[in-house]
Amino acid sequence: MRCLPFRQAFYGHLESRALGSNDLARSQAATGWCFRPVGSYEAEGHLIWLIQLGVLRREVDGQGLTERVRLTPLGRQVLAPWTAEIPRANPCHQLWGWLQRHRPRL
Repeated sequence: MRCLPFRQAFYGHLESRALGSNDLARSQAATGWCFRPVGSYEAEGHLIWLIQLGVLRREVDGQGLTERVRLTPLGRQVLAPWTAEIPRANPCHQLWGWLQRHRPRL
């Protein structure tokens, strides 16, 4: 969680409303949801990773799954210790997080 570019405000928004990767890429500058600009393709990759971890889930409408995501109960538990901003990972932890995500069998 600390290696991702999302701020606490992003997860707070997902507690009440669903959000898609395109919405995130379009509105991130105005709302301060990310530490750095993120495109829709990169945002989708981060959202998929959080879904695999169990922090987020896809929203369902009358026709099936949508591109929008919401916070899961597990996600609320993971975020509970951070009442203020989520601390950023140092470069060593960033590298370790990248390896776990992209090269899990190394």
